[in-house]
Amino acid sequence: MTRRSSTASAGSRRGPRTLRGRLSLAALACAASVMVLLTIVCNVVVRHHLQQQADDELHTRVAAVAATVDTRHTPVRVLETSDDALLDTNVWIYAGPRLLEHPASAPAGAPLSRAAVRLAAHGDKRCAALDAGAPIRLCAAPVGDTGAAGRPAAAVVAALDLAPYRASAATLLWASLALDGAVLAGAYVLTWLAVGRALRPVTVMTDQATRRSAVASPHRLAGTGRPAELARLGASLDELLDRIRAVLRHEQQLTRELSHELRTPLARITAELDWWGARPRSAAETSATHAVLADAADSMRSICDTLLDDARATARAAPGTADAVATLRRLADRLTLPDGPAVTVTGPDAAVAGVPAPLLERIVGPLADNALRYARTQVGIRVGRADGVTRVEVGDDGPGVPPAFVAELFRPGSRADPADGHSGAGLGLALARRLARAAGGEVAHDAGCPSGARFVVTLPGG
Repeated sequence: MTRRSSTASAGSRRGPRTLRGRLSLAALACAASVMVLLTIVCNVVVRHHLQQQADDELHTRVAAVAATVDTRHTPVRVLETSDDALLDTNVWIYAGPRLLEHPASAPAGAPLSRAAVRLAAHGDKRCAALDAGAPIRLCAAPVGDTGAAGRPAAAVVAALDLAPYRASAATLLWASLALDGAVLAGAYVLTWLAVGRALRPVTVMTDQATRRSAVASPHRLAGTGRPAELARLGASLDELLDRIRAVLRHEQQLTRELSHELRTPLARITAELDWWGARPRSAAETSATHAVLADAADSMRSICDTLLDDARATARAAPGTADAVATLRRLADRLTLPDGPAVTVTGPDAAVAGVPAPLLERIVGPLADNALRYARTQVGIRVGRADGVTRVEVGDDGPGVPPAFVAELFRPGSRADPADGHSGAGLGLALARRLARAAGGEVAHDAGCPSGARFVVTLPGG
């Protein structure tokens, strides 16, 4: 198996590696197939035509000789004519089984004469071929009326050497092969040039992308004056680059915001350490400093965990499905604290989300965690399904979202009140929306919720 695979891969490496070479080779193979078929058909037709010519010549000679045979009297006799020498060349005349005349070069016992006897014995008009050191064609024709025994009074057999005809056919074959070679060479060269000209815009597009950064440059690959296929390819590449640019801009903005968020706790740590090291501190002051440092470190860890969660979830965002209710109940069990608000999950057991279970947890987890921070007594997660879409509602009975902060809800690093006593870096909602959109869904705030806060997740149905 390994040897066969190695042989196949080695064979594939021996072929052309460029598209231009492969197209030229494919065109050459197609042209060669057509030329071989045409050559075979043409030579078969020519050979048949040459054989027909030879038979026509033999029939003409037999008819001319038959005109000199007198069958009106008994015995049958051959009349003398002025061109007997020409007519008697390779001609046999039989009166029944009796041989009247034969060529001087073919005595009665010669293979050619035996073939003439067999042909004349049939008593009808027919031809046969013989290879007696050279290709020979013989044709026979009856002469006179048919007797009582049902046989003609005489028969004439003529022979013709086919060597000149075979030589003409061979010459034509070699000439057609030479013409085929010239045509194939010309076809390969013309195909090579035509494909190179057709692919020139691709080379130009490649050079343009190589000379400058395709992501950072505003240059468009879908230029004018190009074939329709390449124009569509360039437009598709431009759309892809636009999406890449948008993603890069989004990532750059997120990086700036995260850098700002990390700088704040880091500045607190630096300031507390400078203040603590300025002079000896009491145990209470040292304990307060430790608390501030721990809170700042916890904030930084939360930011780093959010980034890692985003990267891991994106890497694992493969197509799949998940039992939405069962997955969210497991998530609720992990998030519920003994002295914290209760988390309930409701919905039909048959509800299926068109995302893997880990990704569903990553999307709903930040929403549920955010609800637990602000809920007074309970957090409700409700799963529904309609029109092929899975809908997950996460609500709490807390104070709700301040109207002035609704527009900033999903901006990374934003918090309504950083001094509200709740931990967090303001990245959970932004992360949940990014993951949902990457899976073809959405996360939105339900402004019509009468009390508390409610967020709605829509995902493709499984």
